[in-house]
Amino acid sequence: MDKLTLFKQIEKKQSFLCIGLDTDLHRIPQHLLEYEDPIFEFNKQIIDATQDLAVAYKPNTAFYEALGARGWQSLARTLDYIPKEIFTIADAKRGDIGNTSSLYAQAFFDRMNFDSVTVAPYMGVDSVSPFLSFEGKWVILLALTSNEGSQDFQLIQSQHGKPFYQHVLEKSQEWGNTDNLMYVVGATRGELIAEVRKIVPDHFFLVPGVGAQGGSLEEVAKYGMNSHCGLLVNSSRGIIYASIGEDFANAAREEAAKLQVEMRELLQRFCK
Repeated sequence: MDKLTLFKQIEKKQSFLCIGLDTDLHRIPQHLLEYEDPIFEFNKQIIDATQDLAVAYKPNTAFYEALGARGWQSLARTLDYIPKEIFTIADAKRGDIGNTSSLYAQAFFDRMNFDSVTVAPYMGVDSVSPFLSFEGKWVILLALTSNEGSQDFQLIQSQHGKPFYQHVLEKSQEWGNTDNLMYVVGATRGELIAEVRKIVPDHFFLVPGVGAQGGSLEEVAKYGMNSHCGLLVNSSRGIIYASIGEDFANAAREEAAKLQVEMRELLQRFCK
């Protein structure tokens, strides 16, 4: 999917919402355990309830890998069920030496046909470039994340007086471009989002941390939005676990709709 197609979805739905399908067998409503594939059934009902509000879905592959072969089957069924016009993200955080990265890229892009995959940049260009060689696919590079431990490395000042995350942003632009490279930028970073936007003005950001992690959607839009929106804001637990009862899909829709209303207003204010 190219960026113009993605932006058209954002314009059509007046939303830049990404829903994280972090589906935990121990947290889904108990009545779903009667199904042959409860993980898929949960995802299916969430997708049915929210597909007119979301422009992207992001399964975190750890929740599926933990279940072995059965989990991979649930993930494949989920991916097949997501409408083709909706952007799909494999939140896999891969990043290894070149030949291994090539195989990871084949798995997510050729075998499963995800639109994008999250990649860790620590091992450098040879760990990232194999993912960038797939036409029409995207790397979403970890840049400035929302977790507490991100301070251990990402904010360390180098001998050049810049924090490490800025070196990642600057160097990685030599590897990819605005048509195949996005960045993970955490919502809990506030004004640092503005610093990131100065360095990469035209790239899309995948923004976790809104909702359960306490990030401000308005701050994200204020500091991170560009003329083509340039944002995919993710909410996982705050939407998919809004209820653990039989009304879980309706509750998820209600939470997604609240975000969409706010996003529509922010698009009108900041996407000029």
